[in-house]
Amino acid sequence: MAKINGSRVIVGGLVAGVVCNIFEYVFNALVLKDRWDEAIKALGKEVTYTAGVMAVYICWAFLIGIMAVWLYAAIRPRFGAGPRTAVMAGFAMWIFVYVQGMIVTANMGVLPVGLLLISTIVGLVELVVAALVGAWLYKEEGQAAA
Repeated sequence: MAKINGSRVIVGGLVAGVVCNIFEYVFNALVLKDRWDEAIKALGKEVTYTAGVMAVYICWAFLIGIMAVWLYAAIRPRFGAGPRTAVMAGFAMWIFVYVQGMIVTANMGVLPVGLLLISTIVGLVELVVAALVGAWLYKEEGQAAA
């Protein structure tokens, strides 16, 4: 079994992170911004978009992208290289990142369930696309890209 190509995980993961950041910006900072602002204000909190807050979100999206490509590389020997395996990795990351968070947050009644559902559905598309792009760039030593 070939070892995971760490440098290709990072390269593919950073590109996948760009995809995640684009999705996050379009849907959370543009499309859903007013709804997120309302939800935060309803909690009695001040809506803040400081450089530090944004840096955390941006870094988190890059980490998710890297982890999605790492997961693809890890399951690739069992399921084979290619888009089907990338979709599986993206779906698994979606469960880990979005579904778990949505269930906990919705169960606590902290944020509107409708907003959480929209975010979770968009997150599925986001992570599948990010995993597909990142996996396309991934290859193991001496092998062609998936």
